[in-house]
Amino acid sequence: MALLLALLMAVCVIGMFQGVRMYRADAKLPSDLVLALEVGSTRTTAVGSGIDRLGIRWAPTVLRLMGPKRVDKKRKQIDMAGNPAGLTIDRYAARRAVYGILGAAAALSMLLRGQLVLALLMVAFGLFWIEVGLWSAVRVRRDHIERTLPDFLDVLAVVVSAGLGFRQALERVADKYEGPWADELRITLRQMDMGVSRRQAFEELRRRNDSEQVAQFVTALQQGEELGSPIVETLIQIADDMRRTDAQNARRKAARAVPKATFAVTTFMLPGTLILLVCGFVYGANVDFGSFTAG
Repeated sequence: MALLLALLMAVCVIGMFQGVRMYRADAKLPSDLVLALEVGSTRTTAVGSGIDRLGIRWAPTVLRLMGPKRVDKKRKQIDMAGNPAGLTIDRYAARRAVYGILGAAAALSMLLRGQLVLALLMVAFGLFWIEVGLWSAVRVRRDHIERTLPDFLDVLAVVVSAGLGFRQALERVADKYEGPWADELRITLRQMDMGVSRRQAFEELRRRNDSEQVAQFVTALQQGEELGSPIVETLIQIADDMRRTDAQNARRKAARAVPKATFAVTTFMLPGTLILLVCGFVYGANVDFGSFTAG
């Protein structure tokens, strides 16, 4: 056992030195991996940048193991998360490699100590830590966009009714907003500047966002354009529909919360309260339990 622990520690030390050497090396990387290290470098943390540089050499291997379909699906998920901290598909693969190696090493160490539960936790960390972060980023971003969108549409309708064209009004209002929705609009506007049609640019906006309200906005906007309806009325109608949808969703969430609260009360709070009451009555009555067991 002692020999195995010593061997494991030696491997870890050698790995750390090798990682530092690779981090400091000036080896030429493929152009796409160099781009992965540069994109978002101003937004990522020092720890994240270090992890990316340690794992970027294994990123192509991870991507090959994932396969083209899973890579495309993961790239779409990263887009829906808004590339948090400058995350790209190559950065994702690099972090997946580093977390996997760390999780496997920690799990092996725990197994040698006989700590099976901790070993399983380390394996789960290596496999799912970055996935949990992505899932959380997608959900937070979607909620933020859905809260912002109705008010944005009201302001946009006012600006359009003041005489500006839709494209100019979109740029003007987007400059006044901050956050995920403003970022998405700027991407859409830049695509149109590069020659992408408005319909295609908004279809890309729909694809990047896993939001029912964004899909509703794009669909209504395209239908209004095809039917020739006034854009101001279309925007106001979309905002009103979104607020009604939000109210319905809130009522559904409240309805789902009632059974959960009832279950928690009946399963945990009620039995605990009854136990406390019974113990209090027994203690206050000074019952002599010795009399029941005597003789």
